[in-house]
Amino acid sequence: MDGDTIYAFATAPGRAGVALLRLSGPHAGAALRALAGRLPTPRQALVARFRDPRSGEPIDRGLALFFPAPRSLTGEDVAEIHVHGGRAVASALLEALAAQPGLRLAEPGEFSRRAFLNGKLDLTEAEGIADLVAAETAAQRRQALRQIAGEAGRLYESWRTRLLRAQARVEAEIDFPDEGLPADLAAAVAAQLAEIKGEIARFLADGHRGERLRDGLAVAVLGPPNAGKSSLVNALARREVAITAATAGTTRDVIEVALDLAGFPVTLADTAGLREARDAIEEEGVRRARARAASADLKLVVVDATKPKEKTSLAALIDADTVVVANKMDLAPADGAAWTDALGAGPAVKISVTTGAGMAALEARLGAEIARRFGGEAAPLITRSRHRHALEAACAALDRYPQASAPELAAEELRQAVRALGRITGRVGVEDLLDVVFREFCIGK
Repeated sequence: MDGDTIYAFATAPGRAGVALLRLSGPHAGAALRALAGRLPTPRQALVARFRDPRSGEPIDRGLALFFPAPRSLTGEDVAEIHVHGGRAVASALLEALAAQPGLRLAEPGEFSRRAFLNGKLDLTEAEGIADLVAAETAAQRRQALRQIAGEAGRLYESWRTRLLRAQARVEAEIDFPDEGLPADLAAAVAAQLAEIKGEIARFLADGHRGERLRDGLAVAVLGPPNAGKSSLVNALARREVAITAATAGTTRDVIEVALDLAGFPVTLADTAGLREARDAIEEEGVRRARARAASADLKLVVVDATKPKEKTSLAALIDADTVVVANKMDLAPADGAAWTDALGAGPAVKISVTTGAGMAALEARLGAEIARRFGGEAAPLITRSRHRHALEAACAALDRYPQASAPELAAEELRQAVRALGRITGRVGVEDLLDVVFREFCIGK
């Protein structure tokens, strides 16, 4: 931090009933006093008429708040100005602030960065704020709130703290061999490290649920031409996403649409009809459809209920990650006996996109399938690849620890594991280790 006082609107630009401008830094109080005429009582709202300090011209009438350091969002002096959300008001306020010494516009994310540097947030909580701003579904919102609340950070920090204790014991054996340390110390450390490694390994074996929750579950819509795939995608999206026509083979490429299904983020991909290609373009479309099927988290295989034999040609696609949908049930035989089983994927969901029959049941089935893949949104989850890579690095260091040929090398592996976990939350420091060494072993007492 450079000592400057930063300012920026915390609300989106454009017309709105209210806009919030925030300042953070040593000159925040002086800037607010210059605009409002006086400084509010800390943490109490003041109705004020804001004026340009240079000309005295009124800008707007609104609310002013002041939060002295360290009890503030960033740990610095923070001021908030609530005004009407018009462009002219915002422009005048920014011009008035730009003319004051020691103030500058904030860089993207700089308020959160200052909060992190001042110990108000760890890195996982800062990332949770970004996830909450970007959240589009209820599940994403809930997960982001968990991260902001520090659930993930506390878990990572608990592992780091336990590793620090183990490292302190190993370092103590190296540096202070004559201090009467317990004889079974090495065995106790090895048992503790095996326990921590097992916990981290189980946490990593989560099927990437957290990343899927952030990015959306990939659902591929597959099936033969003219089975109603594009019509189904349009119905689920509740808008015209894909072109539909009576002519078979209308869809040639993969068309994606982001949906909120049962509160979970889903990327639905409409694909080309699966059949023997009739030209080079259709051949490429079929290839892309099969590639999407291979990478999808869930496959939605749509078949024409009036052509029950078609489902046998799709047997290779159907597995435990497949929901079979029998469309055009309004045109199929009344008994529908041919669709009681879907080649091992359970009973097909019978629908008619044209009449809407069965669509509620299909959405309920999809919601259940998606919720099952997210594991009930067990908290906390690994939401970013950098977290996963750091946890994998910690596990790898703990794997190497028993094979170390010397105590000094074993201690280095523990240092690597501790640093890897510290990189997740942003807590990395030698002082932590020294505190543990002298507190637990009372060296030199």
